[in-house]
Amino acid sequence: MIRSFLTVSSGTLASRLLGFVRDSIIAALLGAGPVADAFLVAFQLVNVVRRLLAEGGLNAALVPAWLRVREAGGANAAAAFAGRVLGTVSAALIAASVLIGLLMPLVITALAPGFAGHEALQLAVNDARLMLPYLAFAGPVTVMMALLNAQGRFALTAFSPLLFNIALIAVMAVLLGWRQDAVDAALIMAATIGIAGLLQLSILVLRGGGIATPLRVAFDGEMRGFLGKAVPGMIASSAPQWLMVAGAIIASSSPSAVSWLYFANRLIELPLGIVGVAMGTVLIPQMTRALRGGDSTAIAQAESRGLELAVGLALPATLGLIVMSAPIVRMLFEHGAFTPADTAATAQALMWLTLGLPAHVLVKALSPAFFAREDTMTPLIATLKAIVLAIALGFLLGHWFGAPGIAAGIALGAWSNALTLVRRGAETFGFSIDAAARRRLPRIVAAALAMGGLLWLATTFALPPGTNTHGLVQAVILLVLIVGGIAIYGLFLGLFGVTGWREAVDAIRQNRVA
Repeated sequence: MIRSFLTVSSGTLASRLLGFVRDSIIAALLGAGPVADAFLVAFQLVNVVRRLLAEGGLNAALVPAWLRVREAGGANAAAAFAGRVLGTVSAALIAASVLIGLLMPLVITALAPGFAGHEALQLAVNDARLMLPYLAFAGPVTVMMALLNAQGRFALTAFSPLLFNIALIAVMAVLLGWRQDAVDAALIMAATIGIAGLLQLSILVLRGGGIATPLRVAFDGEMRGFLGKAVPGMIASSAPQWLMVAGAIIASSSPSAVSWLYFANRLIELPLGIVGVAMGTVLIPQMTRALRGGDSTAIAQAESRGLELAVGLALPATLGLIVMSAPIVRMLFEHGAFTPADTAATAQALMWLTLGLPAHVLVKALSPAFFAREDTMTPLIATLKAIVLAIALGFLLGHWFGAPGIAAGIALGAWSNALTLVRRGAETFGFSIDAAARRRLPRIVAAALAMGGLLWLATTFALPPGTNTHGLVQAVILLVLIVGGIAIYGLFLGLFGVTGWREAVDAIRQNRVA
């Protein structure tokens, strides 16, 4: 499980790092004004659908169903079932893309009601319509990725999203050289997104051919039952994105607030992607096999190691982002049209959003226990409650504190989601946490807090508040602080008896041999 987790995490890390390059260029090209707000609202629509399908959503329903069909009917039956899923999902998304394109003004108004009556509304509609072809490719991409995950082929699914960002970065680099008008640059980037989706689909089809045949559209009883579980699972697995949509709806009435929240959330998505997405991708097939085999020890080990990895990676990331929020935002985004005022506002929003990061990761670690039991309704209900709470608190706190208040509402919504899953899981089946996890979890928390305190002292000395250090000097200082923080955290994990570098490397090597 750890080796598979590292494979998925490595691919996600590479994709997220390219995403930072992409967003840094977007900030330089568009800044944080109405053109950027319009483009980012349109891009958020595509991102929500992509995450709704790809990052654990359809995977949560398809993997258990595919494994069940293969066990009952063999490889041919599983391939036929996969072909029906692939054809049906693809047809549904093509039809949905056409419908959304026709209703795009209403869709954008619902996502950003503050745009009504302003130039940003038409700009967002134009951008979103150009991005729509991507949605037609998102369906087959997601199904292929889920099928490969079910077979334990994580490397291809982990690294194929790199093509999406590589295509966008290449086009944006050309735009920087041409120095296009911001509106035209946004339209060209929007049109490129569909091409990026086609590249990702092509590599998956070439490398994963034969696992979904014959291809056909079906709405029989089996498919309706699958979709009845898949749709709630997709919504539940995309809780962080839905919470950000709720925040964007509230923020759309305040100039530049959508952009500030978007760029702050991009920093949250790095650790969330590395830890959270990998948790959902790896844990669901692991726990499904354990449950079908009735192996209570394997279930406890999967849940325990998943929780340890979630806490052990999310908590230090949370503390690091809070401590270094301003210098990180300055280094990544303060270029071109992105001003120091935008940096300050984005950093404030980031600090509050980061408080919800541990909750988001806990949701990713806890949800597989429900999905493996083919229970997608409980995570859905928890997500819907979290969205309602985030909207209510976002309106209230946003009125008082602006974008940071909206960010705080989103963080509290995330904690509502996590706590609901903890309570429901304890009531229905009980989480199986082994003795090793009960011993290690408090020590992991202590190691993270010690690291956070030392990192705060080092950051205050190296990059004191109000510093305007830019360029290579700031990048080197931040790199030293980040690497130093990781090393200190690893040292404390060893001192507190959680694990050591040699133990971790040996475990990975043993898994590779096995």
